[in-house]
Amino acid sequence: MAAKGTDRLFVWIVYALLTLVSLLVIVPFIYVVVVSFATKHEVLSRGFFLFPKEWTLNSYQFLLRERNFTTAFKNSLIITLIGTTINITLTSLMAYGLSKVWLPGRKVINFLVLVTMLFSGGIIPTYLIVKAFGLLNSYSSLWLSGAIAPFHLIVMRSFFQNFPAELEESSRIDGCGELRLFWRIVLPLSMPAVATFTLFYLVQNWNTYFSALLYLNDTQMWPLQVYLRQILIESTDSSMMLIVEGFEYGPPVKMAAVVITAAPMLLIYPFMQKHFNKGMMLGSVKG
Repeated sequence: MAAKGTDRLFVWIVYALLTLVSLLVIVPFIYVVVVSFATKHEVLSRGFFLFPKEWTLNSYQFLLRERNFTTAFKNSLIITLIGTTINITLTSLMAYGLSKVWLPGRKVINFLVLVTMLFSGGIIPTYLIVKAFGLLNSYSSLWLSGAIAPFHLIVMRSFFQNFPAELEESSRIDGCGELRLFWRIVLPLSMPAVATFTLFYLVQNWNTYFSALLYLNDTQMWPLQVYLRQILIESTDSSMMLIVEGFEYGPPVKMAAVVITAAPMLLIYPFMQKHFNKGMMLGSVKG
């Protein structure tokens, strides 16, 4: 009986801690959303609140009419969609190749991939390489400089190593080539792993910030995260004050920008959650 009472107490403590952590996470997010629908005067006069006296869409209307914001949003969509396609295509192809024991030089390549996880080339050497290839001030500098994440590659390679060899052999007997085998059989049966790393790459590309500042000189090519940083850190921005006649730029606009920036990933995750939950542990048994 004493053991059951102790177990019950432990469960209640765990639930209490989880509830506290959840509140610490969700309350700031709710505050950001609420402030984005409030007026500047109310935010500056009331301070912290979770329910505004007056709801308004002025901040969102301001951003949707602001040319720099819409341009940055479009840039982020281009960077994310094309970049994620490149990432998941190259990662899955390389992982599938490295999972085959008959591949010449497989151990050497695997070792080189592992080295990149332990030692980074550094900002300056990477910049010089990007510059030498003539990729500066183009989105290719973002897509190609981080096309394959070593950790994602190793986990996906381990997943392909666990793929049934009998299924591959039967496909080859039926005249299926390696590339066709990969696209028609292996990849469709690997959707949990593909969906998991697609989500990781989506978030990575959507949150592109430092690389954009480093490689993109044209401000009209900057993604949404750079724009968000500007309006969050800079206290005043005269170029944004009179974009919409009669509207005064203030904290609600900053919070609205945060909400719009976070919304795409929040909307995508529920549709990928089923595959994501299955794929989290795939490839984690066999290294």
